[in-house]
Amino acid sequence: MTHPTAAATATFSRTRDLFDLPEGVIYLDGNSLGALPRGVKARMAEVVATQWGEGLIRSWNTHDWIDLPGRVGNRVARLIGAAPGTVTVADSTSINLFKVLVTALRLRPGRKVILSEKHNFPTDAYIAAGVAELLGAGHELRLVEAAELSGAIDEDVAVLMLTEVNYRTGARHDMAALTRAAQAAGALTIWDLCHSAGAVPVDLGGAGADFAVGCGYKYLNGGPGAPAFVYVAPDHLEGLSQPLTGWLGHAAPFSFAETYRPAEGIAAMRVGTPPILSMSALDAALDVFEGVDLGEVKAQADRLFERFTGIVAEEAPELVLATPVDPSKRGTQVSLRHPEAYAVMQALIARGVIGDFREPDIMRFGLTPLYVGLDDVERAARILGEVIRAGAWDRPEFRQRAKVV
Repeated sequence: MTHPTAAATATFSRTRDLFDLPEGVIYLDGNSLGALPRGVKARMAEVVATQWGEGLIRSWNTHDWIDLPGRVGNRVARLIGAAPGTVTVADSTSINLFKVLVTALRLRPGRKVILSEKHNFPTDAYIAAGVAELLGAGHELRLVEAAELSGAIDEDVAVLMLTEVNYRTGARHDMAALTRAAQAAGALTIWDLCHSAGAVPVDLGGAGADFAVGCGYKYLNGGPGAPAFVYVAPDHLEGLSQPLTGWLGHAAPFSFAETYRPAEGIAAMRVGTPPILSMSALDAALDVFEGVDLGEVKAQADRLFERFTGIVAEEAPELVLATPVDPSKRGTQVSLRHPEAYAVMQALIARGVIGDFREPDIMRFGLTPLYVGLDDVERAARILGEVIRAGAWDRPEFRQRAKVV
């Protein structure tokens, strides 16, 4: 295992202090909901008490609430290799996916196939199938195994729609290679960055990706239900028109014109009134990335991966690693298989180690170096080993399924 540089050690010591973490908890679920940055508390208090409480409706102008989606979008753009003016923050990942998918299909009118992998995050497949049905023009969603994607890109494919890092296993696609293959065949690409943004270096511009979407509440730490972001490549911004023609995507929303005219550039991806409170929380959360190199974040996550999986292999060899061993082929999580994965995870949570479960048999552990250190993953791995060896998970209360897993 390589050791972090002194600069990296200092960086992660500094960023850990920027988070408000409960005493006695090892939080390994930032791949599902990021931890709370301390700065968010102060920002929310100021926005609520001063901007809203005192400024009232005037704050749309005096605090420039109206342009907050673009400002926060530019901050996200820096983390995903996108040019300024190509990202805006709005809506949810699902809604943004709907917008860009319809937009992309309109740009390829002679093609009818939306290609994705069988184990993509379900909402992406749901949205794609719904779009195909809604358009009523013979479109179809075609799902293949990840290893078969390159060979499945043919002249019928309009859009290749993929999540860069798989939510269940943490396996990572080669964005640049698959984008080249799709575009060489005349197709467009849409990348879901929910498990990438803020976790690994992403280079949308370098890869030549056409569209991308992602959420604000995982590695970006924007809080539960934080607004999502949407990216449109510069080549597609001119004349951009998307299907949800809401008033704030209008070129002049306060003209209250009777007919719709899309705004120029990425602003056309806006729909309705931005959620100022949650967007302000995301804006404040992004402060933790100032001065942070995402390449070093990924390198440190790889060190955490080696430490965690190495101890697990010794302490609980019956657990099966579902995440690729090759660092270039994974994101920043560890996924382990066990027939009673749900109960094991509940036993861990009861002991202060928080990860999560995904059907049918996977325990997920998010490795977020901004606030998780080597000592944390070592203790977590040893506690996991104790739970497995003692059969501590085999209790009725740990088998009782909650609504959210």
